[in-house]
Amino acid sequence: MKKIINLFVFVILFFGMTPVLQAQYSSTYGANGRTRRLAPQTQEPREKAEPMTADQMVATEMPKLAEAIDLNEFEQAIVTAILTKYVQQRIEAQILNLGPEKTREVFENILRKQDEELKVSLPEEKYKAFVEYQENGGKKVKAKKKKKKKSEPK
Repeated sequence: MKKIINLFVFVILFFGMTPVLQAQYSSTYGANGRTRRLAPQTQEPREKAEPMTADQMVATEMPKLAEAIDLNEFEQAIVTAILTKYVQQRIEAQILNLGPEKTREVFENILRKQDEELKVSLPEEKYKAFVEYQENGGKKVKAKKKKKKKSEPK
């Protein structure tokens, strides 16, 4: 009877200690008990997003711009053509990799020409709204409400 109890205790201890020993010495566990895969994982190369063209850049921005400054279809076509032309010039200037001073000078020249062309092409209030839109970082210009002064009782 004592042999059966000893054998039973030994079997329980053996099977109870097996996972602990495996965790310490097995090749499937690495440092800090983290599992290590037998087959290494390969990373799939990420597809590089192709840079947007000038047409695509203007097309993504145009709906917000048209809504913000309330352009009709004709004005929208004019602004789209002008912006596409000058965005393309900016892209070409970036590709040339000029020095920082020269790049800034080229960008200022492009911006000046763009502003002149927009000023001629758009009505004055829409041009001003466009300038405000650009200054606000592409956020819709909110109309300022005039506060009425409360008249004091006499």
